[in-house]
Amino acid sequence: MKLKGHKLINVFEIDGQYIVGVYEGSLSEYDILIKYRQKNHNGGWSRIRTPKHIHWAVDILMKMQANPEKTRELISFLLGRWKDIKPIKSEEDRKLRTGVNHLEKTYREELNKYAELSEKGEYSVKFLIFIAELLMTQEKTNRDDAYMFEKLLKALEEGEDIFNIVSIATHRGR
Repeated sequence: MKLKGHKLINVFEIDGQYIVGVYEGSLSEYDILIKYRQKNHNGGWSRIRTPKHIHWAVDILMKMQANPEKTRELISFLLGRWKDIKPIKSEEDRKLRTGVNHLEKTYREELNKYAELSEKGEYSVKFLIFIAELLMTQEKTNRDDAYMFEKLLKALEEGEDIFNIVSIATHRGR
């Protein structure tokens, strides 16, 4: 996946349905830029997209409607991950932590535990978990006081109303 003006760090496929590209970003020394393509219903690929918090949140809400208990478990697990994720501090670390081998090793157990949630919504659990990890890593790498993804996870976990969740997921810090 080529992206004009950005150096590719890692690219990998998920479930034969998504291609994820991780590029060098420009907001901080070890910033990452995340892009993906999704297989269309006709077998072709979508245009290159940037994963947005709102897309992630809407899919989680769809899964929550189908299986509230399991989805809340996943959200709680991801909140724990938020606390554990550290900023990227080197080129080697960036290459390692944005690669599919690291992601699959880190989430092997959870991918099996939450697999049934893939039956509802647009995205597979594997895609959601990997994108969540990359978004959390990106936020923490760019800002020591990052909070966006954590705030979204807490709102989802606490069952806040959809208007508040959408507001959090679409907030643009300026």
